Amino acid sequence: MKGVDDAFLGVGDKPGLDIWCIMGTSIVPIAKNLHGKFYTGNCYIVLSTAELKSGIRGHNVHYWVGEEAKEEHCVMASEKAFELDAALGSQAVQYKEMQGGESDKFLSYFRPCIIPVQGSFSSHWRRSAEECDQTTMFRCEGEHVARVTEVPFSRTSLDHKAVFIVDTPLKIFLFSGCNSSVQTRAKALDVIKHLRENRHCGRCEIGIIEDGKLVGDSDAGEFWNLFGGYAPIPRDVPDAANGELMTTTSKKLFWINKRKLVPMDAHLLDREMLKSDRSYILDCGTEIYLWLGMATLVSERKMSVTALEDYVRSQGRSSIGHTVITTEGHEIADFKLQFQHWPKNAVQKLYEAGREKVAAIFKHQGYDVAEIPEDKPQQSISSNGALKVWLVDRGCVTLLCTEEQEELYNGDCYIVQYSYVEDGKDYNLFFSWSGQNSVQEDRLASVSLMSSMSDSVKGPAVVGQVSEAREPELFFLVFKSLVIFKGGRSAAYKNSVLQKSDRTEGYQKDGAALFQVQGLRHDCARAVQVDLVASSLNSSHCYILQDGASFFTWTGSLSSPSEHAILDRMMNKLFPLKQSFLLKEGSEPDHFWKTLEGRSEYSKEKCVKGWPADPRLYTCTFQQFFGIPILQAKEVFTFCQDDLATEETLILDCSKEIYVWVGLHSGVTSKQHALDIGKMFLQAGNAQDGRRSIVDTTVYAVAEGDEPAFFTSFFNWDSSKQVAGVLGNSFERKLAMLKGISPKLEASDRSLRRSSSRRPVTSSEPTTPEQHQPPARRTFGPASASVGRVAKERSGSSPALSPSPVTPSWSSRSRASSSPSSPSTPVIAGRLFPSTLHVASATATGSPARRR
Repeated sequence: MKGVDDAFLGVGDKPGLDIWCIMGTSIVPIAKNLHGKFYTGNCYIVLSTAELKSGIRGHNVHYWVGEEAKEEHCVMASEKAFELDAALGSQAVQYKEMQGGESDKFLSYFRPCIIPVQGSFSSHWRRSAEECDQTTMFRCEGEHVARVTEVPFSRTSLDHKAVFIVDTPLKIFLFSGCNSSVQTRAKALDVIKHLRENRHCGRCEIGIIEDGKLVGDSDAGEFWNLFGGYAPIPRDVPDAANGELMTTTSKKLFWINKRKLVPMDAHLLDREMLKSDRSYILDCGTEIYLWLGMATLVSERKMSVTALEDYVRSQGRSSIGHTVITTEGHEIADFKLQFQHWPKNAVQKLYEAGREKVAAIFKHQGYDVAEIPEDKPQQSISSNGALKVWLVDRGCVTLLCTEEQEELYNGDCYIVQYSYVEDGKDYNLFFSWSGQNSVQEDRLASVSLMSSMSDSVKGPAVVGQVSEAREPELFFLVFKSLVIFKGGRSAAYKNSVLQKSDRTEGYQKDGAALFQVQGLRHDCARAVQVDLVASSLNSSHCYILQDGASFFTWTGSLSSPSEHAILDRMMNKLFPLKQSFLLKEGSEPDHFWKTLEGRSEYSKEKCVKGWPADPRLYTCTFQQFFGIPILQAKEVFTFCQDDLATEETLILDCSKEIYVWVGLHSGVTSKQHALDIGKMFLQAGNAQDGRRSIVDTTVYAVAEGDEPAFFTSFFNWDSSKQVAGVLGNSFERKLAMLKGISPKLEASDRSLRRSSSRRPVTSSEPTTPEQHQPPARRTFGPASASVGRVAKERSGSSPALSPSPVTPSWSSRSRASSSPSSPSTPVIAGRLFPSTLHVASATATGSPARRR
């Protein structure tokens, strides 16, 4: 390829890392066994290739600049990174990484850390033999990525806010500053493990020293003797440079006109401000972005990169902050979030749109193609579980009988419990389902009641909040066949209909109705009642039309034979022993169109199932602003199971679904608290899709130690790492493993703390209306003190509809976690999901009510 170095030809075809070092006027590929070893006198090009869920490859190009690198090598690294991007079709995102200020994304490639080495790559073989014979000292910071810096071996290098590692020929010491976090100390242990395996061949002792503790600690005495004896460490001094940079909140936007920067109004940024034939610099303080329009010429892009380097140098920020170069159509999430408005649904690239349409046509003709996603479920769950469904009505629940638990109404709210066995362990999956026309009172009550009911079951419980028309695959998989009717059966819905002037009738047994039929697989199907008009039809689907005693089954021209079989099955479920007229699209009689109020236009394009989103993991912390907790989410790049720290609350974002994972030592005290965190995450717009509604996204709450398979499938999961009840925090657990000590188990208190002596029950006996009060909402905060809510009783509106009260029970485990030779363990909140509670289920009493 013209203008591209031969070393870049053919790269980026396989997932993983490719690294080159700038040597003189050429670039030298780095062997895999040397990845992560960077010399301060060199510059490096790093290409990260990832296989995305859509089947295409995503590329990130980083050029790393050592603090002792020559200026001409820095310029060459920038040019070579641009060439590499061109070789990849100008679809990569470029990052400039300065030694000591590397981005989290860059550091995440090199677990557990990178340790820059003094000198140049040419001295590699000579230094490798010397490393094990000298004493070195490292400063370690960071909670999910370790930032390791070699510091002078001196007492003056120590402080209270970081963790320090002193590597001697016979022993490795870890000094934990009193202001360092548990997660940082745990990360430092990963670094020690790395040093022991690579510098000491796995044979050396480990000493742990805690800041301020000296009495009776032989390791501490040995550690301070290295420095000539103990001396107090001065108080920490704030980093003025970084503090000043972080206070820079105003954004600056420039249009690049022949290397000259033209200021633009950056008060309210909008996507429409960016023109495809121009390049722009967006200065956000800690990050500086260069955006290249897709219509810009190669020469203009090179000039824009030079303008970016000049701007960073003129601002005196060459050694701090991050610079990111992105091309139109390949913007990263952090860049999009700087704008007030960014289109959620980006225009699909011509190639991708064309390949999916062509592939859909070939697949419909019977050819086996892999260019479009399969219609098979992307998640799985045991099909041998037990299903229970409750109707929610004014803070009370009524258990539905077996014949009716697969019939929902869009004016109601329901609680669904699916109990199953997986890998010899009992699991419970709860859903709070809200119909599109349900009342707000029932929506709020259903989440609270679901949280309470899940506390009273035996075994791990995962809860999920879903809305009609946005259900995840798992919701339909727990039902063998589901029917969703219009209308509602709850008293709250009926009262709301009476108050409306434009009353809409629900499903009438002998009336007219149109049902859209779909299926995830042969044993999982659903029929949803849609508006009785021709515009509700779609050529990709099948339908059942009822007109009194007449029935039609309609097959779209783009529907498949498997969907036709599902159509027959749902016809037998909805209208057993009834005969229907089979109609193919285009052969409909006048009676058919008359029932649909006449002919009208409807969609005749093939509905192609979209590709699943690539999951992203975020840590969640709270900052107090005027007494109000504000959610701060930070992405964890190249995440793995080890990133699930027991002190934290993390969110796994899968676009249409998010999982709120709660560690045992986090401050989250209830399932509803966890779901509230998920809502705040969606409203804050931290993800690449911007702000999302709880109505459009399913939110799950998962507790540490109780992770189901549909959650662990996003990780390379090792069940031995997640042993329920293991003693201690992240640091204590890793220290026990590092020293070869068998992990101890925390004692669990299985006693229940109840807000009422009565268990959650269901019944068919009515109660008095004077006792009813709407359930109060839980106050949300990082340290919520609320441990219960009582759902008040109410009277049934009719003998046939007789819900009963549910009194939630809350439980907790007291976990003792102490170690005399390790950092003090934070107070452990009551466990979010009691894994084993020997109490009756919410369905233990009362008989299911048959509705007619």
